[in-house]
Amino acid sequence: MSTIALIGKPNCGKSLLFNQLTSLGQKVANYPGVTVEVSKGQYGEHQLIDFPGIYSLEAISEDESVAISKFTQEIDQGNLDGIIVVLDGTRLQASLLLGLQVLQRAPTTPILFAINFLDTLNQHNLTIDVDGLSSALGLQSCLFSAKTKEGIDGVTNWIPNPNGSRKDNLPEDLSAYAKELTETYSGNVEKLLSQQNKLDDIFLSGFGGSVVLLVTLLMLFQSVFTWSGPLMDAVDWGVVSLGEWITGLMSQGALQSFVGEAIFGGVGSFLVFVPQIFVLTFLISLLEDSGYMARMAVLCHRPLQWFGLSGKSVVPLLSGHACAIPAIYAARTIESPKKRLLTMMVVPLTSCAARLPVYGLLVAVSIPDTVLMGGLFGMQGLAFFSLYVMGILGSLFVSTLISKFALQDKDDTPFMLELPAYRIPQLSILLKRAWRSAWRFVTGAGGMIFTVNALLWILGYFPNGAGHLETSYLSMIGKTLEPMFAPLGLDWKFTVAILMSFLAREVFVGALGTMMGLDDDGTMEDSLVDKLQSSDLPLGTSIGLLVFYVFAMQCVSTLAVLKQELGNLKTPVMIFMGYNLLAYLLALVCVLAIG
Repeated sequence: MSTIALIGKPNCGKSLLFNQLTSLGQKVANYPGVTVEVSKGQYGEHQLIDFPGIYSLEAISEDESVAISKFTQEIDQGNLDGIIVVLDGTRLQASLLLGLQVLQRAPTTPILFAINFLDTLNQHNLTIDVDGLSSALGLQSCLFSAKTKEGIDGVTNWIPNPNGSRKDNLPEDLSAYAKELTETYSGNVEKLLSQQNKLDDIFLSGFGGSVVLLVTLLMLFQSVFTWSGPLMDAVDWGVVSLGEWITGLMSQGALQSFVGEAIFGGVGSFLVFVPQIFVLTFLISLLEDSGYMARMAVLCHRPLQWFGLSGKSVVPLLSGHACAIPAIYAARTIESPKKRLLTMMVVPLTSCAARLPVYGLLVAVSIPDTVLMGGLFGMQGLAFFSLYVMGILGSLFVSTLISKFALQDKDDTPFMLELPAYRIPQLSILLKRAWRSAWRFVTGAGGMIFTVNALLWILGYFPNGAGHLETSYLSMIGKTLEPMFAPLGLDWKFTVAILMSFLAREVFVGALGTMMGLDDDGTMEDSLVDKLQSSDLPLGTSIGLLVFYVFAMQCVSTLAVLKQELGNLKTPVMIFMGYNLLAYLLALVCVLAIG
């Protein structure tokens, strides 16, 4: 089996080509730094290695350093039977610079120049003289679209044989040579840049760009709650109906109670909020694939500098609203060691998808379901948006403190970012990505949620059965721990749910669902929201609990990734203790202020 490397600059479509050839689901997006790991897959008789996107063989970031080191190591050890350099046909000059460097670095390895975005070029009636470029460099080239697969046979039919006529005596100034080749064989492609500049005059302008950015963020988080509402109602109805039907077929007893409360009451309460994760992933992917995410990074760079961060921190911070783990990995693309460290430290303050079930439950319990401006906005959606803003502002505040008082001596590097072309995202790709994200969330958290709920059910059911939660083993344990959260106005049930959620935040909803079901003799007539609303939970306590979950550090996996990326355990432990103390104190302030 031959080994072929895929190399290219960010946004060139390299990872999408890798997915098309291997049928793997590696994440792709129209933004630098999405691929941060070396990936491998099989295509026919070939093993493909997809390296993270790099601008040149001279590293300017930690992410590029890792990719370049691994790539050159494979060349030096003779492990590569061929190299496919994926070039961006809409940004050919920058791509060619990397391609020429690869030619120079691997003089004996068969190389294919695969020029992507044929669909975009055809859309604008633009051409590239592939034959002329191939002849000038003495190697094979092809023009294709990784998105539509048009012309992809030029890649799939390539046989990595030595390029006997390859040009070895490359000019010393490769940048000038790349420009010369671009002007000679694709001069009309520059028209795309002028069209992009017209849009950038709007999206990157001081006032207009800021307005668009704020509206985009408001609509993003408003939509997470509003758009997912019908789906959440459908899932809720389906879970309750299925639970009632199945438990109705069973005779009363321990097994019926377990199925009704541990499975449908606990795990089912968590599943109701999965549509929000689907919608959030879809919208973030839309921003990435359209090319607007990169504009957000540029627009936010100057204000983020006030807080010690970089414009490139936008992607980890925004991606952290889906999951903190890939967001921490994405921080590798930040060239500045100081800003990279700061970004990783504050990413846990962004409201990840695991918080969505908690937010959704508590917002539905404490905020009226009223609409504003003719139904365009809802009170619950605005409350949802405010929670995300609170997390973002908290991360900026913490970043400022750390930057000013703890990391003053850290070296810094300039901000550099290439703006990708504006593109119309492919709906099917966005939907598949959102579905995979929601499914991974369910499968990843489902096992832990089921285990925790099963344990809670056992402790809550025995020794006296359903309807006697107050005399159960769980009650004995919970009431012993109750003083920890009693100042927040929370009873032992909430205390148990909160402590269990330190394994994973989303466990909170399932744990409450299980305990509330056991408390009312195992009936499934009311949803968890209805049960909490009828429990007379004080407004100040519910708001305080929301604030607690905005700032609390409750993800063991995130701590493990921080330890891996930072190379020490001390910093993650300090983050864990500091954020949880901050969360508790802020929640206490809410309780005392609101009552």
